[in-house]
Amino acid sequence: VQLQACGGGLVQAGGSLRLSCTSSGRTFSSYDMGWFRQAPGKEREFVAATDWSGNSRYYADSVKGRFTVSRDNSENTMYLQMNSLKPEDTAVYYCAARTKGGGANYIAAYDAWGQGTQVTVSS
Repeated sequence: VQLQACGGGLVQAGGSLRLSCTSSGRTFSSYDMGWFRQAPGKEREFVAATDWSGNSRYYADSVKGRFTVSRDNSENTMYLQMNSLKPEDTAVYYCAARTKGGGANYIAAYDAWGQGTQVTVSS
């Protein structure tokens, strides 16, 4: 599966953005999917994930209540709706498919990383 993330940009604190992750493969609907982010000088961290159906969703504590992950398998696309953005949300956001065992927030379980999209939140 090949993935491409887009939708990032520059937004003021308190604003919103919606990221999209589109797959060019036909097997998108068979994968659990996740969003991760990496800020300058920091390790890549888990943000949110959804199972293959979109019925089970998982969030990092830092984004719970502000971000919503969803997917549309008919469009081979996963979304991340980000509301009430904070400057600490500034990072490059990546999507990936979970191809190995491990929890939804276990970065090593993910593969097929897409190119990231930059999100910058100004104070």
